[in-house]
Amino acid sequence: MPVIAVLVLDGVPGHQLTAPGLAFGTAARHHPPVAYDVRICTAPGFEATGGLASFRVETPWGLDGLADLDDTDTVLLPGHERFRDPPPPDVVAALRAAAARGCRIGAVGTGTFTLAATGLLDGRRAATSRRNTAELARLHPRIDVDPEGSVVADGPFHSAAGVLGGIDLCLDLITLDHGMAVAIETERQLFLQLHDPTTPATTCAAYTPPGSSLAPTTTWMEANLRHPLTLDDIAAHAGLGARHLTRRFHAETGLTPLQYLLRARIQRAQWLLERTEDPVERIAALTGLGTPANLRRHFQRQTGTTPTTYRTAFRTFVTNLTPRE
Repeated sequence: MPVIAVLVLDGVPGHQLTAPGLAFGTAARHHPPVAYDVRICTAPGFEATGGLASFRVETPWGLDGLADLDDTDTVLLPGHERFRDPPPPDVVAALRAAAARGCRIGAVGTGTFTLAATGLLDGRRAATSRRNTAELARLHPRIDVDPEGSVVADGPFHSAAGVLGGIDLCLDLITLDHGMAVAIETERQLFLQLHDPTTPATTCAAYTPPGSSLAPTTTWMEANLRHPLTLDDIAAHAGLGARHLTRRFHAETGLTPLQYLLRARIQRAQWLLERTEDPVERIAALTGLGTPANLRRHFQRQTGTTPTTYRTAFRTFVTNLTPRE
């Protein structure tokens, strides 16, 4: 099971400390083949989180929690209050050793300053909190600093502004590990509070398990959602008879091919509603659902709400949950 080692220094923002467990745990909970071992590793001198509502953390791991990582594992560096100070030498050594073993290393917000101090980002692109981009560029002129603070990947090193405690960075890593469909559904489950009756329900993801023999076919389906696909079309692409294909789909996804296709279309509609200003008419065409009435009917049946209500609710939650930097 891949390990996500969250290396925390004193004064880490509480939401950045807890976000990785929330993101990777949600991905695993909603997609049973997905599994992560998230461990909190405290650096020397760690006492408590920063801010007004600080809290202490007890964990069995210190820097020794990084010692047994291998090339399938990841180290995450949240920000911390004294990020301008040089990190302790043993923290630098532990990070360099992890990088030498092939681990991915991610930095959130001002955690990028800590990673930069190791020299591992020299000659690479990186991001930090938007209000700190100029300072990072001044202190570390060999780093190409992204002024927008968006998620940046350069080789095994990943960095992000720190909005929602680095949720965007975690989702980026989940995408690399398990594909965009898993990351999109994970993001949706994170943002939508299903216990609130004013919040729209979500549909189950159209999801193909890792290593599935159906992956080439489901990838083709998802790339051609706007086209009218029949069971015979899907079977022809898979090189199987319709009955054989249906049995295999049911065994590997729990759905028939056409049920999978409908869920993929609704999932794409959700993505477009969340991230674009496209009108319902265009979304209906892009997803292969044809008409706005057809989109509304299937969307209501799958999610329990209308496309317009879904779009409004999603954006309201994102706005309310995004801390101002």
